[in-house]
Amino acid sequence: MAKVSAVEKNERRRKLVARDAAKRAALKAVIKNRDLPIEERFKATLKLAEMPRNGAKIRIRNRCEVSGRPRGYYRKLRMSRIALRDLGSTGKVPGIVKSSW
Repeated sequence: MAKVSAVEKNERRRKLVARDAAKRAALKAVIKNRDLPIEERFKATLKLAEMPRNGAKIRIRNRCEVSGRPRGYYRKLRMSRIALRDLGSTGKVPGIVKSSW
């Protein structure tokens, strides 16, 4: 089980990303637009830098829905390899059977 504080921190980041996504996208569009004057683009860069860093999508860490584990994460199932094996062994994940011979 992962630390509860790490899981909660990641959830706070997800909320910030959802809240700031539109504003960040607008500022990035202004920054990348080469037709605008350099002063306007520079002001947009400064505004983007003033925004909280945890509002950036890149700061979100993929974590297991079951255990909160950050590594060995399967995106399709949204869980770690260890949780997948445990649930697969007990028959709680459809279509997965642990092999034994």
